[in-house]
Amino acid sequence: VQLQAFGGRLVQAGGSLRLSCAPSGRTFSTYTVTWFRQAPGKEREFVAAISWSGERTLYADSVKARFTISRDNARNTVALQMNSLKPEDTAVYYCAAERVVFTTQPHDYEFWGQGTLVTVSS
Repeated sequence: VQLQAFGGRLVQAGGSLRLSCAPSGRTFSTYTVTWFRQAPGKEREFVAAISWSGERTLYADSVKARFTISRDNARNTVALQMNSLKPEDTAVYYCAAERVVFTTQPHDYEFWGQGTLVTVSS
């Protein structure tokens, strides 16, 4: 499954942004889909995950109550709504898909998108 992540741009602190992830060529309706991010000089970190059915979600403590992950399997998309953005949210955001497990570990994910840059100015 090849994934495409888009929606990143420059936004002011306190603002909102919506990222989207979609597969090319096939459906990912039976996959866990997760957003990770990587800031300059830092390791890739977990942001939010959603199970294939959408019934289970999980968030990093740093984004809980500010970010919401959702999916629309009929439209074959997963979204990450980001509110109350902070400068420390600045990073390249990646979506990833995994068929078997619901996991927060990047090394467990087989399929990745190319990343989309989110820059939050103070």
